[in-house]
Amino acid sequence: MTKKEEKKRLHIEVLRQMITLSTSGFGLVAALAWNNTIQEFFKTYLNAWLPQGGTFFSMLIYATIVTVFAVLITYQLTMILRHLEESH
Repeated sequence: MTKKEEKKRLHIEVLRQMITLSTSGFGLVAALAWNNTIQEFFKTYLNAWLPQGGTFFSMLIYATIVTVFAVLITYQLTMILRHLEESH
């Protein structure tokens, strides 16, 4: 590999890492915003259906739903990445 190719590869890798970091940062901000919104939804609507002290159960349901979504989305994104890598 020539110096020029190495330099180009380094630039691409740095750019890839910058994209990963910025995407992660914005993803965290979005996740926190959705976290607050969904928690408020559960407090407002689900706790009305649960007996007194139902906060634990609503949080358990919330955590389960968020975990399932996180796994499904991560799996789908991994499959997309694998497909793109195989096509190049």
